[in-house]
Amino acid sequence: MYRFVFTQVLARFDAEAMHRLALAVLRLVSALPGVRRALYRALAPHDPALRVTAFGVHFPGPLGLAAGFDKDAECVGALGALGFGHVEVGTVTALAQPGNPRPRLFRLPRERAIINRMGFNNAGAQAAGRRLRKPRGVPVVVGVNIGKTKVVPEAEAAADYAASAKELAPPADYLVVNVSSPNTPGLRDLQAVEKLRPLLVAVKEVADSATRRTPVLVKIAPDLSDADVDAVADLALELGLDGIIATNTTVSREGVRSREAGGLSGRPLRERSLQVLRRLRARVGDRITLVSAGGVEDVDDVWERMLAGATLVQAYTGFVYGGPLWPSRIHRQLSRRVRRHGLSSITEIIGRTAPR
Repeated sequence: MYRFVFTQVLARFDAEAMHRLALAVLRLVSALPGVRRALYRALAPHDPALRVTAFGVHFPGPLGLAAGFDKDAECVGALGALGFGHVEVGTVTALAQPGNPRPRLFRLPRERAIINRMGFNNAGAQAAGRRLRKPRGVPVVVGVNIGKTKVVPEAEAAADYAASAKELAPPADYLVVNVSSPNTPGLRDLQAVEKLRPLLVAVKEVADSATRRTPVLVKIAPDLSDADVDAVADLALELGLDGIIATNTTVSREGVRSREAGGLSGRPLRERSLQVLRRLRARVGDRITLVSAGGVEDVDDVWERMLAGATLVQAYTGFVYGGPLWPSRIHRQLSRRVRRHGLSSITEIIGRTAPR
């Protein structure tokens, strides 16, 4: 039914307009506690076999929503009620900014992909912090993805990220340092280890000094060379980061016909995202949490990422094309698969196919 509605109705309208409409509906659900709780009881993962613990945080299921959907933390309760094991909001910047000119969001239905050049449009860290301090209504793990304010020069990037961390570390269950979006000029240059080190140190100092220590992860691009992937992995271990998210969107257009500028997500990213995950697992083993994102569409993708070494898996484009019941459906399918394999916990498969 959703596929019919999407192809015959939703796809005929501007992608960003439909995204705003979806957020409005979710905000309404968030504002109706009875509806939100009913959805949570019906759709959220409740199977103990799906529970995952990563960097000291307990997740009800391994599949979460990647950053980019709920940029301003407006509807985390509703998204958790739909069945996501965690919701990552953002990207949030220290200062509010409008993002890039429209149009800036494009669907590629034949390729099951999306191109975006949003440019970190958000209301700023203070606004997101205020929302995150409000009761969530239902149990949901919330991560906050932080990025560089566009007008801030590279030399002041560490201070800019630290400012966001000071505001957002206390209400967040974990923080993600985003240096991998292709839509902020110069941002990906910060993935170079010599530039990334002071930035991560600054954020980690803030997160470690909070009343309740907040885990810190870094999110990397699929377009890094293998040597750069290794270098970031080594730096994450050296600094004692809690995890790496692999990967963000890609600037590659392999497998798609569109040449719109921006970051490509969805099915065409699947293979490279999996390659980066496997390389990271080979480099760090189980010493650091790996979160896999990019091209996740179905239960087979989630299962494969966990076998390859991911503790958690994230999706965005799969949710857009799969519809509101998609996260709940994936978690139900994971429950059945765990039992079919005679396992007591899904965590038993993590890294099973990774090189030892």
